[in-house]
Amino acid sequence: MNDFALFLGEGIRHITDIKGYDHILFIAALCLPYLLRDWRSVLVLVTAFTIGHSLTLALSIYNKILVHSNWIEFLIPVTILLTAVENLFVKKFDTKRMYLRYASALIFGLIHGMGFSNYLRSMMGKNESIISELLAFNIGLELGQICIVAVVMCIGFIFVQVCKAPRREWLLFVSGGIFAAALQMAIERFPGM
Repeated sequence: MNDFALFLGEGIRHITDIKGYDHILFIAALCLPYLLRDWRSVLVLVTAFTIGHSLTLALSIYNKILVHSNWIEFLIPVTILLTAVENLFVKKFDTKRMYLRYASALIFGLIHGMGFSNYLRSMMGKNESIISELLAFNIGLELGQICIVAVVMCIGFIFVQVCKAPRREWLLFVSGGIFAAALQMAIERFPGM
């Protein structure tokens, strides 16, 4: 059970680590169009990301997917860029019609999962069975994401519902900042630069 707690904590730290703010930016961009009342939709959204993340994390650890880490580190900010751009096209805030967002969260989770596989593989050592460690890590990942979502949605609540900032302008302003940060990361991480 000690290993379970270790990997659970590692999952939480992985997603909430301010030094690895690319994950925080991605989750923030993903949930920006939603309000607190949409919490169920957001929970499904981040769970879709976790499912994708879990799948490629497991496949990468077992060497079933091999992509050079330089490309993965470049593609992670690209997923943030694309999610921020996707926010620009949200005009009607009908969360029941945002099916594409669930698909992109799942697909982008596949990319993010490969980004952490080398570190997790080194933590596991020579263990043959990784099921309990992966489960613990992914539960931690989900808990960390929920913390990030809660913070982002509370800030959105303050600006949109308390301070009465127009919802679309809030979405565009924050997405623009996320886009700029992700663009800088993508340029810095472009393989060969």
